[in-house]
Amino acid sequence: MTVQWYPGHMAKARRTLEENLKSVNIVIELCDARLPFSSRNPAIDRIIGKKPRVLVFNKADLADPAMNDYWQNYYRSKGYTVVFTDARSGDGVKIVVNAVREAMEEKIAKSREKGRIMTTVYAMVVGIPNVGKSSFVNRVAGRSVAVTGDKPGVTREKQWLKMGDEMYLLDTPGLLWPRMENQMAALRLAASGAVKDEVVDAGELCAFLLTYIEENYPGALEARYGLKSLDGADDADEPDYVTVSIIGDERLKRGLALLEMCGRSRGCLIKGGEVDLNRAAATVLDEFRAGKIGKISLDMPGVVEEEERILRENAENEQEKERKKAARKAVYKSRRKK
Repeated sequence: MTVQWYPGHMAKARRTLEENLKSVNIVIELCDARLPFSSRNPAIDRIIGKKPRVLVFNKADLADPAMNDYWQNYYRSKGYTVVFTDARSGDGVKIVVNAVREAMEEKIAKSREKGRIMTTVYAMVVGIPNVGKSSFVNRVAGRSVAVTGDKPGVTREKQWLKMGDEMYLLDTPGLLWPRMENQMAALRLAASGAVKDEVVDAGELCAFLLTYIEENYPGALEARYGLKSLDGADDADEPDYVTVSIIGDERLKRGLALLEMCGRSRGCLIKGGEVDLNRAAATVLDEFRAGKIGKISLDMPGVVEEEERILRENAENEQEKERKKAARKAVYKSRRKK
C-alpha cells in the first residue's frame, strides 16, 4: 500500500494561500497535537517563509499530555510562538488570539512611528485537512460562521471573517503536499483522519495503529476492548496480502490479528462467526479519532530523525540518478564521435 492523496481542490487551495499571503499580517498555522511534526505541511512552511506566525496544535485533549509538553518545548526552542488548543471546548483559543496580538505589537508600534495607525490585524488560518481549522474559526468568532466536518476536504473556498473591530480572519481549505515520501508519516496522517479513508487500505492502516498503540501505550487496548490477553495474536494465520507491507510483514500479521480480536469484542461479525475486518477497522479508527482508546500521540521524538534520514536518502538517490544520467550521456557522446 502507498498512501497518497492530493485531489484537485488542493491545487486550488495552494493558489489561494499564495495569493492571499500578501494581504495578511500574520499566519496561524494549525496542526494536529497528536502529530505535531507529521501534520506540518512542508509546502506551507516554504510558502509562509518569514511571515510572522503562531503555531497552534489543536485537538490537544486527544493527545498524550507528556508528548504535548515535549513538543511545546521543542518548537519553542526553535523560536516559535506555540499554543495547544481544543477548539471543540474552546480551551486555549483565547490564548491564540492574545498571542496574535502580542506578535503584532512590534509592527503596530513601527506603523505609529511612521504616522500610521494600525488598528486592524489580518490573519490567515492554514493547515492540513481535518485538523479543526473551521472549528477553531467558529470558536474565535463566537458563532458558527465556518462549515465544519469530521472528514478531510470540508472547507473548499476561502472565507474572510470579521472578528470584532480588531481582527479579520481568513479560513483556508486544508492542504496536503503532492507526494508523501515518508510513508510511515503518511500512515500516521491517515490514522488521524487527514487523508481520505477511501484511498487507504483500512486493514493495513489499523494494523499499523493497533501495533503502535500496543507498543507505546501498554494496556490501552485491553482497557478499551476488554481483551484478557493479547498473546494469541502471535498465533494468527498469515494475512492474505500479496504486496509488501509498509510496516513489515510480521507487524502486519500481528496488527491484523489484533484487529480481529478487537472486532470480535465489538461484535463485528458476519455469517459463520467470522469477523468483518472492514467494519472492525472502521470501528477502531472512529474510536481512536474520538479519543475513546485513550490520550494517544502518534508522533514520538524519533520522528524528526526519521524524516531527516528519509530526506537524506532521497537526496542521495537523486544524486545517484543524476550521476548515472550524466554517465549515459557521456557514453552516448563518445559513440557519436566514433
